[in-house]
Amino acid sequence: MTWIDDPEFAADRPFGPQTLPYGVVDGGEGPMVAVRVGDHALPLRSVESALGDELAPVLWAGSLDPLLAAGQAVWTALRDRLQDLVTVSVAPRGATLLPLAGLRPVLAFTVGDYVDFYSSRHHAENVGRMMRPGADPLLPNWTHLPVGYHGRSGTVVVSGTDIVRPDGQRRGPDGPQFGPTERLDVEAEVGFVCGGPPARRVPVGAAAEHIFGVALVNDWSARDIQGWEYQPLGPFLGKSFATSIAAWITPLDAFASARIPVVEPDHPRLDYLVEDKPWGLDLSLAIEWNGTVVSRPRFADMSYSCAQQLAHMTVNGATVRPGDLFASGTVSGPEKEQRGCFLELSWAGREPVTLAGGVQRTFLEDGDTVSITATAPGPDGSLVGLAEVAGTVVPVQEP
Repeated sequence: MTWIDDPEFAADRPFGPQTLPYGVVDGGEGPMVAVRVGDHALPLRSVESALGDELAPVLWAGSLDPLLAAGQAVWTALRDRLQDLVTVSVAPRGATLLPLAGLRPVLAFTVGDYVDFYSSRHHAENVGRMMRPGADPLLPNWTHLPVGYHGRSGTVVVSGTDIVRPDGQRRGPDGPQFGPTERLDVEAEVGFVCGGPPARRVPVGAAAEHIFGVALVNDWSARDIQGWEYQPLGPFLGKSFATSIAAWITPLDAFASARIPVVEPDHPRLDYLVEDKPWGLDLSLAIEWNGTVVSRPRFADMSYSCAQQLAHMTVNGATVRPGDLFASGTVSGPEKEQRGCFLELSWAGREPVTLAGGVQRTFLEDGDTVSITATAPGPDGSLVGLAEVAGTVVPVQEP
C-alpha cells in the first residue's frame, strides 16, 4: 500500500518503487531536484523533514551536481530512504506530487567530459562491411579494447530539445561540397553518469563508486559529414552538433537484478579489463521513428561493460570526475530488427525503412521525431525503466 495515487507507480510498471530515477524539473518556480514516481515528480525539497538535515544541500540544489559529488554512501542512503518514503500508506509531511505533463525537464547535471564508445560487435561489423567491403569488418584492435572518442560536452541536450540539422563538408562528385547534411542519423546508446571523488585508473571492481546512474542517449550523427572527415582521426563535426540524454537518470543500484556477463572474445582480455563480477546489463531497447517501432536492440549483446569502459578510459591516468558522461556506442543485435541506427537499418540508404502509412525513409527528414526507451528486469519480477530520450529534427538555421 502506498500513498502515491498513480497507476504507473507499481512494481510491474517501469517507474514503480524499484526504479526511482532522479531528474531536475521546472514548474515555473525554477529548477528542482526530484525523483520520478510513475507519471509524477516528487521534489526532494518537499520531503526534507523526512530525509534529514544532512541531505539539505542535495535537496535544495537546482541540479544533481551536489548529489553526484556526494559519493556512493550518500547515493545508497538517499535511495533507501526514498524507497521507504514512497511505500508507506501515509504521505510524509509536506510531500508534493507534480504531474510530469505540467513540468519542463531540465538537463539534470553539468556535463563534464563526454566519451562515446563503440562497443557493439554487431554494429561495428555492419559498419565495417558497408565502409570497407571485401576487408575484415573489424580492425585488429577492436576485440582487445573498447574503442572510443572524446565528444563535445557543450552540445549534450536534454530529451525533448529540437535537433537542428547541421551544415558541414561532405564528399561531392568533384570534390568537397558544403551544406546541410543529407544523411542525418541516430544512434541508440546507453549512457553512464559519473560521480564520487575524482579518480585516476579506476579498476573494474570500483565502477560502482564512480558511476551514479544510467540514462539513454541518442548520439545524433551526420553520416555524410562523418564519412568525409573521419579519416585519419575519427568523428568530429559529424557528431559534435548534438547528443540527447534522457531527463531522468536511473540509479546504478536499481540494476542489481539486471547484471549479466558481456559477450567475451575468443581470446583472453588484458588483466585490467577482466571482471570478477559482471557489469553487463540486460536492457531491452525500443526505437520509434515517427511513432513506428523500427528496432528493438538488446544491450545484452554488447562486448564491453560500463566497468570495462571506465577502466579503459582512465587506465592512462586520465581523471574521472562528477558530471563526466560516457556512452556505450550504438546498441545493435544480430538481426535486422535489432539494429540501433538508421545507417544499419537502411544499409547505407539502399534499403528504405517503412513507417506507418507506408511512408518510407532511409535517413531523417525535417520534422521527423525519434524516441528511444528501455527496460530491465528488477527484483522479484519487477520492471526497471529508463526514461525516454526523444528529439525532433528542425531545418538548418542560418546565422
